[in-house]
Amino acid sequence: MKQTIISTYERLILKHPLTTLSLLLVLIASIGFFAKDFHLDASADSLMLEHDEDLRYFRQINAQYGTSDFLIISYSPKDALLAPDTLADIRKLRDHLLNIERVTQVLSILDAPLIDSPRVTLAELSREIRTVDTPGVDMELALAEFTTGPIYKDLLVSADGRTTALQVMLATNEELRSLHRQRTELREKRDDGVITAHEEQQLAEVTATYDRISRDHNEREARDIATIRAIMDEHRDTAELFLGGIPMIVVDMIDFIRNDLVKFGIAVLVFLVSMLVLIFRRTQWVLLPMACCFCTVLFMFGFLGMVGWKVTVVSSNFTSLLLIITLSLCVHLIVRYNELLAEQPQASHAELVRETIRTKALPSIFTALTTIAAFASLLTSDIRPIIDFGWMMAIGIGFALIISLILFPAGLVLLKKPQPFAPRIDMTGYITRGCGHLVEHHGRATLLAFALISLVSLYGIAQLTVENRFIDYFKPTTEIYQGMALIDRQLGGTTPLDVVIDADPEFFVALEQEAAFAEDDPFADDFFAEDRVEAGLSGSSYWFNSYQISDIHAIHEYLDQLPESGKVLSMSTTFTLMQHVNDGQPLDNMALSVIHRMLPEVIDNSLFRPYMSTDGNQIRFNLRIIDSDPSLQRNELLGKIEKDLVKLFDLKPEQVNLTGMFVLYNNVLQSLFASQIMTIGVVFLVIVGMFLIQFRSLRLALIAIVPNLISAAAVLGLMGLMKIPLDIMTITIAAITIGIAVDDTIHYVHRYIDELRVDNNPLKAIMRTHDSVGRAMYYTSITIITGFSILALSNFNPTIYFGLFTGLAMIVAMFANLTLLALLLLLWQPRQQQT
Repeated sequence: MKQTIISTYERLILKHPLTTLSLLLVLIASIGFFAKDFHLDASADSLMLEHDEDLRYFRQINAQYGTSDFLIISYSPKDALLAPDTLADIRKLRDHLLNIERVTQVLSILDAPLIDSPRVTLAELSREIRTVDTPGVDMELALAEFTTGPIYKDLLVSADGRTTALQVMLATNEELRSLHRQRTELREKRDDGVITAHEEQQLAEVTATYDRISRDHNEREARDIATIRAIMDEHRDTAELFLGGIPMIVVDMIDFIRNDLVKFGIAVLVFLVSMLVLIFRRTQWVLLPMACCFCTVLFMFGFLGMVGWKVTVVSSNFTSLLLIITLSLCVHLIVRYNELLAEQPQASHAELVRETIRTKALPSIFTALTTIAAFASLLTSDIRPIIDFGWMMAIGIGFALIISLILFPAGLVLLKKPQPFAPRIDMTGYITRGCGHLVEHHGRATLLAFALISLVSLYGIAQLTVENRFIDYFKPTTEIYQGMALIDRQLGGTTPLDVVIDADPEFFVALEQEAAFAEDDPFADDFFAEDRVEAGLSGSSYWFNSYQISDIHAIHEYLDQLPESGKVLSMSTTFTLMQHVNDGQPLDNMALSVIHRMLPEVIDNSLFRPYMSTDGNQIRFNLRIIDSDPSLQRNELLGKIEKDLVKLFDLKPEQVNLTGMFVLYNNVLQSLFASQIMTIGVVFLVIVGMFLIQFRSLRLALIAIVPNLISAAAVLGLMGLMKIPLDIMTITIAAITIGIAVDDTIHYVHRYIDELRVDNNPLKAIMRTHDSVGRAMYYTSITIITGFSILALSNFNPTIYFGLFTGLAMIVAMFANLTLLALLLLLWQPRQQQT
């Protein structure tokens, strides 16, 4: 069987290289054509958990209370905040922003209703809304209201009165929102297993339309944000300005991803060319690997465009990874060819190519399959970008293997036979032979060193956490970081958390009983009808009445005093305003009803609808969490709030619901531990299984996995010791490390077994393995290490950590394979064979 496969391979590829290359290039060009449809995605949806019930509730609450896209511009003037020149500049800034087509409104201190500057009565408020532009407004009182009032303090104006915020409201893309709602509903049906065939087709159509319109929307949003930044630049002489908001973060993240793809793809490519020239110093050993790398990456870009997969923050490094993995496959072929050339200088070029493929095809196939298995372990995650990253890399590596075993040998056959090359200074030989010296003369010390590394690594792993701050994903020089830091410190926090409290379930039971009583006694309803009409909502709702005001104030004050909370807005804020316009008198149901009816619509939209359901049976407390707080513990905070609300305010657990981006992001973080354990477990089992198939020895399979586990553990342990938390990118390091490092393990063990058959002397077999495949391991490891270190130039900190820690893992893996693996292989052999 094996001989038949080899003969078929030689007949189809090595004997017809031009035909083979032509067909392969046609295939690559056909798939690569779809690279024009390649797109990026940095939306919040791309970082959510699959099948998260909290996400469903979040969307339900957003639909109920209404949301719209907006940007925040922080404005810190050089002059006094309410000075005429400052207000004129803010007015000019606002007017320029309103000229942008998608900007529907700009909310600022120019539009903020003033109640205490001086205090207005309910009648005055119903007739006219006073602002800083209204004649007769006392600017000192206005500044005091902005800096100390319950509505504006730490929201519109900082407590020190030196910074204000402009909220730039963007027009909602109703078509996009409708498509998103349809897609979500159909996906939920699919996940619940109740979707029909017609709905499956509808889901595909809706998804395709949504993706197309979403791309157009993102491009327009990027242009709008660029315009806004240009407008802001015109005002930097009079104030310090920063831009914030989710639309800006999405646009900047896409820029980061795009820049990383281009910058690091080119940088790694240039580096790989340099390394190949430095190591092999032959044109064919540069051109052929680079051709393989180029074709692999082009194929993947085309494939992603064809199937509509988007690259996210997590998968933004796939280009660099594919380049490095493809080159690794090619380097092992190059080194083997040169070995054969040195041993058989008289052999023909075709014979050398054939023998290279014959001896390296099987190890290459197994290395690719084990690497694919490592990346496939990411499919066990609940985070969609990590799942997609696993699929992307698994498919890409599979194609890299095909390219390496077709394009490389077919191209090599067409080129002239190279001359043997021996470097003047054999630095690689010094390193590999030095590792061999450790194995032969310092085996116990080496084992002790790795045992110590393992113990320290386990201790570090025990210190790992998932609590990380979103702001720390970016360098302090970026606008995202600076804007978030300023808003966190001076404008009430950045990450929204909603505390939604429903009416007591017994209230609805009482309503049903009352309705039943009214049916039995038709005169009872008429008897109370007049009072209900006068009381309005306060007479029929659970929360909007005088009996609940004190409880709502108490809950608001509890949430506000939490060290992690910035600004809190709720019906408590609304009730405080209502009491102000009620001449400071306590609010009874009648006053609540009258004031509610008389308040202008703009105030009703701002202070009622965002914080209470239309029937008054549900209230919403909107918190902004200070995300830059180093001591922030998200999961503990959420647990504390839920527990305290039930215990301190006599609420039932089913009444209390927490939602918002803070909750969703916490769910992602909390899933990382489980994902890490699952992915490492799957990788371990799959790779041991593949070792069993290849080596047909459980003991040898377990020996082969040890160096790779140590390298992964060393990196995770170091992260724990350095207090660097797991995030959506660093969680993939362990699986990637094992997947890539195991390539060298397979080549090493495969060559060791071949060398052992020569003279049945394990130690000599180790030395010969070091001097042959050990060189290729060194070349590939150094290439991978240096290639990953280039990622340290990114503006995105998780990418920096990913590059540096993966590079470090490869250093540990290289030395573990050349020393620890060799020692374990010696121990594996029966003692009598070592004489």
